[in-house]
Amino acid sequence: MPIYEYSHPETGKVIEVIQGMTDKHTFVDDQGVEWKRVFNLPNAAIDTSVNPFSEQEFVDYTAKKGMTAGEMMDLSGELSKKRENSKDNGIDPVKQKTVTEYEKKTGKAHPNKSGNKPRTL
Repeated sequence: MPIYEYSHPETGKVIEVIQGMTDKHTFVDDQGVEWKRVFNLPNAAIDTSVNPFSEQEFVDYTAKKGMTAGEMMDLSGELSKKRENSKDNGIDPVKQKTVTEYEKKTGKAHPNKSGNKPRTL
């Protein structure tokens, strides 16, 4: 059953009263004083956006959602675009680091480096 809050009109004291949803939502105390109902905003939590520069937030968000690999790749792409748009030079630093590390390790240009067409299966 839902909990409703009532405020004493003189003292301002607030109490919680359990009432059914179909009950009349009024509260009268032992002295016959009718208390005023207090209306609160619901405690609804909405998913917030993931910080595109935080690796840990990405891991926590995807683990909590139980995402598939494809959904994670889509989210990763969205975050990459946000990183590109947030900097003045339009370069995603995470993507740039990955490309640089790939080229250093293999000695070849990254397949998706600008100018190269991405390979598809």
